[in-house]
Amino acid sequence: MYKKLCYLIVALLYSAKLFAQQDTLSITLENVKYPYPVNFLPIKVEGQDVRMAYMDIKPADSNGKTVMLLHGKNFGGYYWTNVIKALSEKGFRVIVPDQIGFGKSSKPFMHYSFHQLAVFNKKLLDTLGVTKTLILGHSMGGMLATRFTLMYPAIVDKLVLEDPIGLEDYRTFVPYRSAEQDYVTELKTSYESIRKYYQTSYFTKWKPEYDYLVKIGAGVSKSADFPRYAKVAALTFEMIYEQPVCYEFGLLKVPVVLFTGKQDRTIVGKALLSEEEKARHGQYQLLGPATAKKIPDCKLIAFDNCGHIPHIEIPDMFLNSLLSNL
Repeated sequence: MYKKLCYLIVALLYSAKLFAQQDTLSITLENVKYPYPVNFLPIKVEGQDVRMAYMDIKPADSNGKTVMLLHGKNFGGYYWTNVIKALSEKGFRVIVPDQIGFGKSSKPFMHYSFHQLAVFNKKLLDTLGVTKTLILGHSMGGMLATRFTLMYPAIVDKLVLEDPIGLEDYRTFVPYRSAEQDYVTELKTSYESIRKYYQTSYFTKWKPEYDYLVKIGAGVSKSADFPRYAKVAALTFEMIYEQPVCYEFGLLKVPVVLFTGKQDRTIVGKALLSEEEKARHGQYQLLGPATAKKIPDCKLIAFDNCGHIPHIEIPDMFLNSLLSNL
């Protein structure tokens, strides 16, 4: 009996150890399986050799068009799976980069800017021989997609924005914090803090199928290299805060489709605000129409009962609307 109990304890300890190992992720997500093969584009920046990860999915029956998907700050190419599949089945070639500093891409210490990230994405398209593309940018990816389109309007057939951040200038109401201060905050990241943030900020109602987002978001915090990841996260927060695009929407020269969830209340730096300030900002049911009016050729599509990530929260409705507007 004693021997059996010892074996049971050892087995449980081993299982717990194995589970913990599986939960720990590298900061470049080597142990996260992406839905399609991942390739790497070598880039030299500020004296550093880095790699930009990307998926390039060619359809079985091509319609001759390409869509590039740009992810949000807390995500990577892994959360586009259903969008890639829907677009590919309709004949689109789909290119899905992980931005430098995110996902499976390198995490260099550098000056992060939307201009620089746009240059990297242009290099990727040039390398793949793509001269025309539609762009879909979600959240932070919406800010990057806007900057890319302002810089390279001749390449972009249509700009599609899914709950982009940066529809208001956060500098005007969010207290300034240096990257060093943000770094200290990022170091405190845990599974519990990530789960709470995702539950309260991204969705109107939490579902078990969203848990994988938390596991990936929090898994890197157990890595020995997490301080590097946290520093890069602070630097990219600084990029978002200091480089608004909201004053330039009127300069866009391509057709734009703006998708928003009416219940989206995303504010970059929300934790630094009073309850009164939180109520006055991040109101996407108001920011959507106001932004659409600034853009010369814009179609606004707002979803009821939806938060910050329509392609995950209301996938069928979003994908049907996306495909009918491409």
